[in-house]
Amino acid sequence: MERITQLRRLGLFDARVPRYTSYPTANHFAPSVGPREMGQWIMSIAPDSQISLYLHIPFCRRLCWFCACRTQGTASAKPLAGYLETLKRELRMVSDKLPQGVSLGRLHWGGGTPTLLAPDMIRDLAGAVTAAIPFAEGAEFSVEIDPNEIDAARLDALAEMGMNRASIGVQDFDDLIQKTIGRPQSFDITKEAVDMLRDRGIRSLNIDLLYGLPHQTDARIADSVQKVLSLSPDRVALYGYAHVPWMARRQSLIPTEALPAPEARLGLYDTARELFLWDGYAEIGIDHFARPGDGLEVAAREGRLRRNFQGYTDDQFPVLLGLGASAISRFPGGYAQNAAATSKYQEAIQAGRLATVRGHVFSDEDILRSAIIEDLMCAFAVDYAAVAARTGREPREVAERLKGVEAAFPGMLGHSADGLTIRPEAHELARMIARYVDAYAASDGHSSAI
Repeated sequence: MERITQLRRLGLFDARVPRYTSYPTANHFAPSVGPREMGQWIMSIAPDSQISLYLHIPFCRRLCWFCACRTQGTASAKPLAGYLETLKRELRMVSDKLPQGVSLGRLHWGGGTPTLLAPDMIRDLAGAVTAAIPFAEGAEFSVEIDPNEIDAARLDALAEMGMNRASIGVQDFDDLIQKTIGRPQSFDITKEAVDMLRDRGIRSLNIDLLYGLPHQTDARIADSVQKVLSLSPDRVALYGYAHVPWMARRQSLIPTEALPAPEARLGLYDTARELFLWDGYAEIGIDHFARPGDGLEVAAREGRLRRNFQGYTDDQFPVLLGLGASAISRFPGGYAQNAAATSKYQEAIQAGRLATVRGHVFSDEDILRSAIIEDLMCAFAVDYAAVAARTGREPREVAERLKGVEAAFPGMLGHSADGLTIRPEAHELARMIARYVDAYAASDGHSSAI
């Protein structure tokens, strides 16, 4: 009770803050970054280096009401076929600008529903990727899998083309909750997908869950977590549901009166967290869990954990290319985002120009504050000397960016001449503490802090 009282006093249950999967956050991107900057950044990638590549497939058979991603429904393969042709053209345009010897260390297909693609489409797209940018030795190829939209033939095609990691969205297994969020997905069909993945040698499996859903209770989330544990995923992402109907209109179909209050949301998270820890998972950052020995757990233990647009990652490559409608790229010099509307994206690529419409060029101050925020989110600590060494600054400059944070969060932080630590009982405040370091204007449009 004392913990809840402290968190309430500090405003956790009322705050809306960024998730800090980027800094600055995407709502601060501007049209000053366009195709010219994107092209220059691609050409400045180091020769013979490895990069990451994200391909966005924005199509779904049906639109889940809870989802705030850039997606669109389709009942036929025709829009998919046209989109894939555009995506392959974008791949060739990027490949033409890449320096000699660049290869893929990571490849991720997200959406939307990448597994809407028919087997021949999967082979065609994967072949186009490796023709444009070959895999490096030991590369990781991950795909977001919808158990409602997968079968043996499509999994055979993915495995044949090199998929070695998979991610399955579950959200919650309760029937009432699934009906309320427009996401029917039984445990049996999910287990069947997991079994087919394991049968094809996929040894790295992630499952996504949500807490804070309508009608969710401690008993219901405990039941869903126990079902997930029976599937033995290697890692789990336990995200807080972000109810933002002003951004995602389909969420207006979800009854707000059925949503748990902020303090109840924390109870839901705590219930799930205790079950994962009891089953031997390591806690990773604010919302991930991983089996000992999983790449995410090793990265966290060795201080190499990072944040990207998918959440926590052990990806250490300096460049992430995002291709497809709305996809975001990260370079050492800044962010670049493609047109969000599929029609605008396709129009640009078919006209022979990159589809970048906005982004952000990093200042030295951005780089420093980004490093501090990433360490707060990943390690719940900031080592002044380590951040200074990574950013080419002085330790005193790192300390200055955190000046006053102890007074803002009394009793929640440990501090010494060498750095700052968020106490374990205050880890839920990490996003709020990160916001304290954020130099950009606050926005009320973000999701709940818990």
